[in-house]
Amino acid sequence: MNTLIRSGSSSATLLRAIPAAHPLGPSHVLALSGGIGAGKSTLAHALRGLGAHIVDADVLAREVLSPEHPVYEAVLASFGRDLAGADGVLDRQLLAQRAFSSPEGTALLNSLTHPAIAALAHERLAQAGDGKLAVYDVPLLTKREDAAAFDGVIMVRAPMDVRLERLEKRGVSREEAAVRISRQISDEQRRELASIWVDNSGSEEDLTDLTRSFVARWLSRSGI
Repeated sequence: MNTLIRSGSSSATLLRAIPAAHPLGPSHVLALSGGIGAGKSTLAHALRGLGAHIVDADVLAREVLSPEHPVYEAVLASFGRDLAGADGVLDRQLLAQRAFSSPEGTALLNSLTHPAIAALAHERLAQAGDGKLAVYDVPLLTKREDAAAFDGVIMVRAPMDVRLERLEKRGVSREEAAVRISRQISDEQRRELASIWVDNSGSEEDLTDLTRSFVARWLSRSGI
């Protein structure tokens, strides 16, 4: 079995075997993660184009902080009712300032939101059609026990200069981009969690072609 696939300047390495496809329901349930600016969103888009059922953790986080969700009221009670605007929409930037200003605040917010997000993720991933690849697009996958909840983990990385350039194009200064990257876990730590390690050093076309190749070879209905 080929454990390395290349497309242009990008490559994918199979570090850990993926279980055979499930006979019923989604063929595989995978996590997709990577550092800021590494190209995770582009890879998710490529997977969606191949028919994968994508569940985005950021979308779920916004959902649990909406006025319709029970977590919304708990967050206001814990961090201040002035977080809600006249229209009821929660000021996420102000919440982040308050919650992330201390380890205690961060832990409290996580304790309120993470269980609700996990429950929604489980529900939405289960909605993938029979034989479809179900993928949880999650920016912060840092623990081995979290990775173990999936059939495998696709982890994407890119060179530092490429990541900085991508973030600059999003309007983030190079200095701020470097700070944000430094606060995340290292590529070495991410690799320890990965089943499929994607080096996104090339173009978007390289990554799209690479994704098509590794899905066909390693994530087919018949297993690998």
